[in-house]
Amino acid sequence: MSATTYRIEDLAHLTGTTVRTIRAYQDRGVLPRPERRGRANTYTDTHVHRLRQIADLLDRGYTLASIKELLEAHDTGRGLGGVLGLVAEVDGPWTDEEPARITRGDLTERFGGTPDDAAIAQAVELGVLEPVPGDAEVFVVPSPQELAVAVELHAAGVPLSAISAHLRELRAQVEHIASRFLEFTTEHVFARYLDGAHPPTDAEAAEAASLVRRLRPLARHTVDAELARAMRVLSSRHLLRHLGGSASERAGDETRLVRIPADTMRAVEALVGAEQAGTFVALAAEREVRARALDQLASKGAKHSKIDQST
Repeated sequence: MSATTYRIEDLAHLTGTTVRTIRAYQDRGVLPRPERRGRANTYTDTHVHRLRQIADLLDRGYTLASIKELLEAHDTGRGLGGVLGLVAEVDGPWTDEEPARITRGDLTERFGGTPDDAAIAQAVELGVLEPVPGDAEVFVVPSPQELAVAVELHAAGVPLSAISAHLRELRAQVEHIASRFLEFTTEHVFARYLDGAHPPTDAEAAEAASLVRRLRPLARHTVDAELARAMRVLSSRHLLRHLGGSASERAGDETRLVRIPADTMRAVEALVGAEQAGTFVALAAEREVRARALDQLASKGAKHSKIDQST
């Protein structure tokens, strides 16, 4: 059976590209030249497969120069499957959370019952909502948990505009953390696979993909642990500043942060709970100060009484 052949127009239609793009790929060396049969140029399934590989790699963010190197490595027998497997591993979901769908009416109901097209537009811009092509009333929610947080914040009285602004700020900071984690792991773990001299072999790419699977949850676990620690420390300070400091402010003093031994704070938290620890420490200190002030007054009063009696 003879192999299937295509004219350039048929190849473009079959692969969803254009004649101009196919010729450009040939000029850049990422697509083999056609076979010449008589007076016609013919293409085969090899060209179909190569065009689909190119489209897939472009979608994943590779440049044509990088694609050319990868495909040349493949053509010289160094393999491409391992690299594509590594790319798929990195591009895969980094969370177990499943996207959901929500209607415009459900959104309005969850956010107080008043339609707010401007807020929806902001959510779409931020990627919290994704429009469904052909249906203006339905949206994809990539992270239902993130949307649920916004609902709770709004119910607590936070304006939607403030929630959007906070998310923008938070996203920039989290992207910085992610960037630093990638730099760190690249320097100490993946540098040997990404030396730039040549694409990794199938074995190297498979090993790197395995490392990605092992290291993927570490970033999230580290951030979760550090966020929990920071929230505990900073919330206690915040509470002390705004509640525990009120008594001293009434006395004309400014609020100050003090160092308290960790064992002492753990004992206080075990006694009254972490949320009340700051208030407890502040009130206990205030009570001690007042007790000492009363003792001093009583001592002075006793001295005056002795002096009066002696005279």
